[in-house]
Amino acid sequence: MTTVRLPLFPLNSVLFPGLVLPLNVFEERYRAMMRELLKTPEDEPRRFAVVAIRDGHEVAPSAPGMPDPTAVPERGPAAGFGPDPLRAFHKVGCIADAATVRERSDGTFEVLATGTTRVRLLSVDASGPFLTAELEPLPEEPGDEAGALAEGVLRAFRQYQKRLAGARERSLSTGTDLPDEPGVVSYLVAAAMVLDTPTKQRLLQAPDTASRLRDELRLLRSETAVIRTLPSLPASDLTRGPTSLN
Repeated sequence: MTTVRLPLFPLNSVLFPGLVLPLNVFEERYRAMMRELLKTPEDEPRRFAVVAIRDGHEVAPSAPGMPDPTAVPERGPAAGFGPDPLRAFHKVGCIADAATVRERSDGTFEVLATGTTRVRLLSVDASGPFLTAELEPLPEEPGDEAGALAEGVLRAFRQYQKRLAGARERSLSTGTDLPDEPGVVSYLVAAAMVLDTPTKQRLLQAPDTASRLRDELRLLRSETAVIRTLPSLPASDLTRGPTSLN
């Protein structure tokens, strides 16, 4: 089994291969991570792993508060993730390649990364200034009938876009704006749908592309039917997610 050890960046969201991840890095543990990444030569990938948090806090408590105003703020790389960080995270994540790591004058960082490869989380090391993890790359198998399923998902996704945007055609992507490669389709749709983190995580860790597309087709049909009964929903940007607070 081939494994890789990388810095670990836990988030309250799921990163998919091919999707862009903007980060505003201000906690010291992640600032230390970015300073380490900047030591990598510019012609080599500056990689870290992103995992979704199952049980914990993306930003560690930094001051006493409710229910205990005398509580001591948590410190260290595993702050907010309990005594065993491995149990706090979902077990499948995504490697991110940082195209931009820019340090601001106040020591915080502006980072723009792109998801590349799915990985399985094997272990977490909290002994350094930031979390690192041993990871096993997960291959993406196409599965049966991925091509036909991708066509169906794209059709259903366009209907979903139309309903979510209030049937205003000018706010929709045209067919030429959307990819047709099944794996890319599956990840784009998973990222663009308005779903909770556990559902997005389920899509990320699907055993193959076809399985992910089948799940998405069910979700798209179900969500579109729900939206049809709620016509006052506002339009939503379907290709970008919010910037992480950290």
